[in-house]
Amino acid sequence: MSIERIKPLLAATSVIALLTACSNADVASKSWFLEAGAQLNEGGLGQPTAYNAGVQTGKINPAVSMANRFNKESTDTVNFAFNSAALDNTARAILSQQAHWIAQFPELRFRVYGHTDLVGSNAYNKRLGMRRANVVVNYLVASGISRSRLEAVVSYGESRPLIVTRAPEMRNRRTVTEVTGFVGGRKPTVMDGKYAEVVYREYVGSAVPLPIISAGTAGSIGEGS
Repeated sequence: MSIERIKPLLAATSVIALLTACSNADVASKSWFLEAGAQLNEGGLGQPTAYNAGVQTGKINPAVSMANRFNKESTDTVNFAFNSAALDNTARAILSQQAHWIAQFPELRFRVYGHTDLVGSNAYNKRLGMRRANVVVNYLVASGISRSRLEAVVSYGESRPLIVTRAPEMRNRRTVTEVTGFVGGRKPTVMDGKYAEVVYREYVGSAVPLPIISAGTAGSIGEGS
């Protein structure tokens, strides 16, 4: 075969190899042909706009969205020693993180739920769950959160265990802090136009070091759970 006939064949083979390599290339190599940042995935074209539109039209509940965000960005649960409503070092560190998050969103209100394990009488555990919820509320208030934003203190006692057992179980001895709505019963659009303010608050808050969660101290042992 002559050199003149080999050259086009080699060129065609090179093109095929190049196309094959391109077809197997990852997103990073294809970014040559896209604007900077185009490979970042925000969940779909127009999703941020669709979300904002959903909030304004009432199709998306921003309170639920903020509750999910609180659960994602802050630990919502504090655990207690047996028959104790005292906060150990771990609990105080978690509540300091909660207070830091809550302070950034003065438009929101919260509720603290108290729980116990299944050791002891129902009546005693109901009171113990309330004591635990109250001590958490008092800690948040002492950290600078307005008591008016803590909508209510509720005790479920032993009625909602995470682990169903009659034995002492620390995971059941807990409080849970939840977002319940907006301050003063205002409409969800209370945050409309304030997103820049929220971003600024978070930017300033990011310069504040968060407490380090360390091992807690042991509590007392007695009648309840």
